[in-house]
Amino acid sequence: MENSASPDGVSRRRVLTTTGGVLAGAALAAQAVPAFAAGTSYDADAIVVGHGLAGLVATAELAAAGRKVLLLDQEPEASLGGQAFWSFGGLFLVDSDEQRLMGIKDSQELAWQDWLGTAGFDRGISDPSGQDYWAYKWAEAYVDFASGEKRSWLAGLGVQWFPIVGWAERGGGLADGHGNSVPRFHVTWGTGPAVVEPFEKKVRAAVSAGNVTFKFRHRVDGLVTTDGAVTGVRGAVLEPSSVSRGKASSRTVVGEFELKAPVVVVTSGGIGANHDLVRANWPARLGTAPKTMITGVPAHVDGRMLAITEKAGGRIVNPDRMWHYTEGLRNYDPIWPGHGIRILPGPSSMWFSATGKRFNTPDIPGYDTLHTLETITDTGYDYSWFVTTQKILAKEFALSGSEQNPDLTEKNIWMLLSRIWQTPEPIEKFKKNGVDFVVASSLSEMVRGMNKLTGENLIDLADLTRQIEARDREIANPYTKDVQVMGIRNALAYPGDTLSRTASAHKIMDTSAHPLIAVRLNILTRKTLGGLQTDLSGRVLGASGSPVPGLYAAGEVAGFGGGGVHGYRSLEGTFLGGCLFSGRQSGRAAAEATA
Repeated sequence: MENSASPDGVSRRRVLTTTGGVLAGAALAAQAVPAFAAGTSYDADAIVVGHGLAGLVATAELAAAGRKVLLLDQEPEASLGGQAFWSFGGLFLVDSDEQRLMGIKDSQELAWQDWLGTAGFDRGISDPSGQDYWAYKWAEAYVDFASGEKRSWLAGLGVQWFPIVGWAERGGGLADGHGNSVPRFHVTWGTGPAVVEPFEKKVRAAVSAGNVTFKFRHRVDGLVTTDGAVTGVRGAVLEPSSVSRGKASSRTVVGEFELKAPVVVVTSGGIGANHDLVRANWPARLGTAPKTMITGVPAHVDGRMLAITEKAGGRIVNPDRMWHYTEGLRNYDPIWPGHGIRILPGPSSMWFSATGKRFNTPDIPGYDTLHTLETITDTGYDYSWFVTTQKILAKEFALSGSEQNPDLTEKNIWMLLSRIWQTPEPIEKFKKNGVDFVVASSLSEMVRGMNKLTGENLIDLADLTRQIEARDREIANPYTKDVQVMGIRNALAYPGDTLSRTASAHKIMDTSAHPLIAVRLNILTRKTLGGLQTDLSGRVLGASGSPVPGLYAAGEVAGFGGGGVHGYRSLEGTFLGGCLFSGRQSGRAAAEATA
């Protein structure tokens, strides 16, 4: 990794203040005005492609500045808000009121240390032509934002958070290595829909005021350029669709369109539902791409706009960086094709390979997602196993997705409190109906069920028994050499985990904690960490490093800013936040450019 100091030795706060200023200095501001085509009749001041969270935020900023905006998406109105609607609503905040309430001591300096140790930027952070040059600057700006006005800005829009802060991606290595040193995962009260809501309201109000026009079922097939500047979009009008949110809509073309504006903002998302693109960009460092994967995003997350924007002159960087989960469940009641749900695990379940070999550190639940992904692919199988107890499942299992957390999504305090004395209903439904669960009263019964489920006799009862009993012997003392048991003790030292996310330390073979449960875990596609390279104004850069006139990008299509703000790995809670921050940056910059 390159030196973690700012490339030119100047303080990292010099580029953007903690208030998230729009332009990175006078030199960039001087270049920000797009090339207006002489004699062109424009349909709007700006076109935003993609009505997910980043698109809604950018549109809201443009409309607030008085700009006329066309908001396009290939999906029907039911899918307004995109992937963010389906999310758990986790947001990365630093030194927040909620953290202080839980006794957590956090700071901008600690968060930046964790970000650098996790991102591993190594592709030219000091070279303006480097793939990580702008990614590094976006990371600086984002950590400042998360440490500064992010919470107050969102709170001012009515967003609230569950008071217990979650501890995701714990790392488990060195202080300056991967992972969150402290809990920072703030679950929005109302989950993903509550993050989308204030921006949807702003955009709908702008529609009523005549400043924004929705263009649903408008699929962009190309960017229009005039004398090297992007001046509009063209594409196909798809037939009307009445499918519900998240369901795959038809691609039947009923017409064509071409729309013109001096700026176009691309906010079309990533590639998670396009398994062919995922495999094409799969990096060798993560092993061989799985033959079988389940899908964590709706079918419309197809990555089409990446190639379309590249054809118009945009530069794609870090395409091999991606974020896929290792704890995926096949949804027994799918909404989109291949629909998978992620387990957000606590630290206590034992994790085994497909052949029944226990994983070592840092391949412990909740510690290092991508390292564990590499470990799994190295086994030659596309799945792994949790071996756990009902006591652990009841306290530690959470499921990703707004629809899997009705208590939080519906803001139902009584239902939320019921988690204290019973297993949440969505988890019990998966245990009962999900194809990946084996529930048993004895270890021998569980092993038979595991082998029957896969159709392969890969799990040996004697070997699995030996490993579980060895781990159980480490529970007798408050100290141990077993790293996972250390992690459980560490978690129980944090009040938030004791209250809601970590079962008391107990033996897997303790019958009072039973039944025994084995869970087959599938690889679940999710996020694109690379993408269109953008400067701090959200302007898309070309191969030469200069902005493509009139072209902006935000959200996942831009690697959540700069073509890769996360580097190689994420600290979690940073995907929605990346959409918010980059959507705001690009929206404000595009508004200023069209003043």
